[in-house]
Amino acid sequence: QVQLVESGGGLVQPGGSLRLSCTQSGSIFSSRFTGWYRQAPGKERELVAGIVSGGRTNYGPSAKGRFTISRDNAKNTLYLQMNNLEPEDTAVYYCYLDARPAPGSPDTIYWGQGTQVTVSS
Repeated sequence: QVQLVESGGGLVQPGGSLRLSCTQSGSIFSSRFTGWYRQAPGKERELVAGIVSGGRTNYGPSAKGRFTISRDNAKNTLYLQMNNLEPEDTAVYYCYLDARPAPGSPDTIYWGQGTQVTVSS
């Protein structure tokens, strides 16, 4: 059973930094896409950053130039380094994984429980 557990959220002042972590437990056969989404109150969930199979990264408009996504395969952990945070970045951040748990199995979507990021002075 695959589980994703996020950590690293919290309260930070505008201009500050945070690093989110998402640790995966349970094994998978292959991954198509893994990344971070966020959802602010009253808004739809949006892509922040992701890594596709092969290692290419992509970023949502709000993250470009400020956020960096990375992965440590040895630790089964996905990271999101967020710099120069703005109040508009306040949201619950979710880890996401689109993977095949076993050979021949269909793609399965996994979500973490979310971690709150609040940017405020």
